[in-house]
Amino acid sequence: MEGARDVLASPSMAVLVTMIIGIVLAWRRVMIGRWLLGLSIGAFAAIAFTPLSLWMLRPLEQRFPQPHPGKVDGIVVLGGAISLARSLDHDTPELNQMAGRMFTFAALAQRYPEARLAFSGGGRLNVSHGEAWFAQKLFSELGLARVVYEDRSRDTHENAVFSYRLLRPKPGERWLLVTSAADLPRAVGAFRSAGWTVTGYPADHHSIARRGGFFPSVTDGFEAADWAAHEWIGLIYYRWRGWTPTLLPGPQ
Repeated sequence: MEGARDVLASPSMAVLVTMIIGIVLAWRRVMIGRWLLGLSIGAFAAIAFTPLSLWMLRPLEQRFPQPHPGKVDGIVVLGGAISLARSLDHDTPELNQMAGRMFTFAALAQRYPEARLAFSGGGRLNVSHGEAWFAQKLFSELGLARVVYEDRSRDTHENAVFSYRLLRPKPGERWLLVTSAADLPRAVGAFRSAGWTVTGYPADHHSIARRGGFFPSVTDGFEAADWAAHEWIGLIYYRWRGWTPTLLPGPQ
């Protein structure tokens, strides 16, 4: 579900497709081809060399400040940090740009030794080992033996529903939900709709408040824009499906 939406919500893909169509039509001397080519070049420049993607991503990452709870009953970390394709190829856990959530989870586990621990994330179907299998291997090497693994979910909505059924949190318990900072509004909203009041704990951040506002590379600009677009469209989609109680969930 989210995989298809990733393609539709990808500015990098939209710019590339528009540019190709514009080049073909312009070569055939179709007037609209020049407009499409100019539009795609302008969008490319805006994303790659201006703070546009920063403006898209930063409000999401700043939505949830880092909490400092006293007592914590449980901690859940969402999947997404493991590159499943590379992990399967090398038969070892391979992390991606979201790796910060895994190390934040490990640090919190050490800080709250009495808390229940859970990883939620299945990944793709029809593979020999899913994301939870590699997460278990990674956490075992880090000395975390008390983690419970939810290995069926394929998106954030299923993370919330399946984790709630598996862990059955009691009323009044305080659970931390760990994921990338930009993901927290949608993730916390999904857990609330599943009947679970959690405290969002932001992990890795990817936006930087640079003076001058220019990105150092094309890659950084498009990566941030793709991620931000995925989350903003995801928030609209989840609200439309009734999977979040509000359009932009925040701390309670």
